[in-house]
Amino acid sequence: MLVPVEPLQDLVKETFIAAGCRPGEGRRIAKYLIRANLAGHDSHGVIRVPRYLAWKEQGMVVANRKLAIVNESDSFAVVDGQHGFGQSIGPQAVDLGITKAKKAKVAIITLRHSGHLGRIGEWSERAAAAGLVSIHFVNVAGSQLVAPFGGVDRRLSTAPFSVGVPLADRAPVILDFATSVVAEGKVLVAAFGGKPLPERSLIEPDGSMSQNPLTLYGDHRPFDPRKGPGAIRAMGEHKGSGLALMCELLGGALTGSGCAGPGARRIANGMLSIYMEPEAFAADGAFAAEVKSYIDFFASSRPASPNGEVLLPGDPERRNKEQRLKEGVPLSDDALRAILDAARGVGVAAPAIAAVPAPAA
Repeated sequence: MLVPVEPLQDLVKETFIAAGCRPGEGRRIAKYLIRANLAGHDSHGVIRVPRYLAWKEQGMVVANRKLAIVNESDSFAVVDGQHGFGQSIGPQAVDLGITKAKKAKVAIITLRHSGHLGRIGEWSERAAAAGLVSIHFVNVAGSQLVAPFGGVDRRLSTAPFSVGVPLADRAPVILDFATSVVAEGKVLVAAFGGKPLPERSLIEPDGSMSQNPLTLYGDHRPFDPRKGPGAIRAMGEHKGSGLALMCELLGGALTGSGCAGPGARRIANGMLSIYMEPEAFAADGAFAAEVKSYIDFFASSRPASPNGEVLLPGDPERRNKEQRLKEGVPLSDDALRAILDAARGVGVAAPAIAAVPAPAA
């Protein structure tokens, strides 16, 4: 079903405020989850609400935390998210990188121990809006979900990677993807009756391929990715597996946040971010001119199919946003039911719940 954006966002906000977040943090969590849905990344949207609440209850994420500076200079900083919600910690870390890059022309920020940072393209977009090129290597300490190329055992997190390039006369180019065939959240969406997984996106312990979400979750409820027998596959065979490894080494080891394993670890995002002022590298508008020329050349390739088109990274997300702002956020009945149950469970007032359409009985 399609759920109107405003009442859904208000429900999520009230849910996290009722769970102990300050109003500003409740608004941020709701805003960024909804923005992920609007971009078409439902895996990082409101379907996360019950899990975020469970993580808070378990002490894996802590409400109302601020970024702590561990070490810094004019052009770099090591920062600790203190296991706060990523929707609060992420903007603080990115804004620090933007501020430093504006002064020093380039900045590197290593973020450790953040709660789930959500859609990483959000942070590339934030930097691009400030006129900066940015690169982000991300991992999830303690989250073993993905089998490396050639293996069946879980050794990697979904290890997101994102790059943002601002353009002078149009929306920025935003590359944003998990280094696994699918993000774990997409498996969760499928498990709740949403969009099915692509074929061969999961792997069983015997090496056979699967698209059944229970390969990752098993028969347990609520869905817990630690309980299933199989794994998500790395994207792009050896290439995606290699990039995922680098995300673990840079986003996990270099930041001090920790890699996916070995052993049991507290789940947390680590992110290595590089911010660059384009004019410092190619002055007098040379970067902007070359980028525009090449983007036009790139997009001029003849479509491979009669009704096809050549899109730039970030174009599908902008189209999704325009459509979903008008039509609403698509949610399966099971997913919406889980969100409403979570809201009731923390004592959200009846009007906020009633404002959201009820799922089918």
